[in-house]
Amino acid sequence: MKIQVHTFTFNGFQENTYLLSDEDKNCVIIDAGCYSREEQMELMDYIDDNGFVPLALLNTHAHIDHVLGNAFVHRAFGLKSYLHPLDIPTLQAVSNYAHLYGFEGYVPAPEPDVLLNEGDKLVFGGIELEVIFTPGHAPGHVVFYNAENGFVINGDVLFSGSFGRVDLPGGDIDILKATIFEKMFKLPEETLVYCGHGPETTIGKEKRTNYIYNF
Repeated sequence: MKIQVHTFTFNGFQENTYLLSDEDKNCVIIDAGCYSREEQMELMDYIDDNGFVPLALLNTHAHIDHVLGNAFVHRAFGLKSYLHPLDIPTLQAVSNYAHLYGFEGYVPAPEPDVLLNEGDKLVFGGIELEVIFTPGHAPGHVVFYNAENGFVINGDVLFSGSFGRVDLPGGDIDILKATIFEKMFKLPEETLVYCGHGPETTIGKEKRTNYIYNF
């Protein structure tokens, strides 16, 4: 089934929140970064205007910029949240430092309802996603791959020409390099990569040009 990818750029970190929708108007939200009331309403109005039916809230990982809107989405739509168990401490830590980044109004994200693992097959209406465990940027980072439509929602593993930072707690350059070379670069070269920040890219382009080769 054809899946459409809708992109929103939220909060001061310019984080990309993704909404996937199928032909029957089912949708899932990935990495809800909406923090301000305006951002929250932008997402809610878009869903309402298109008649989408939200079915789940997924997280690639739980750094602050990717979970600022989790509590809002959980409350607004009553969705179950999905996260890898190794990133639960990452999620819990956000409340301790959110104010340092100017997010004094941060509402703690709920604990995950469903724990993700390597190889899980997620099905939400016509939206089918394979979970690939991709640590290095965060201990419990995962990506969501759809082979039929040729895309991966990759959070902060790969960026166009670059890759996720490894200087945050739980980051590790050697683990991230293994993730990129042994998992991400094994995907078909034409796979469209939707990044947690900045524009999308492709696996083929990153195999040829990514800065990871300099490390």
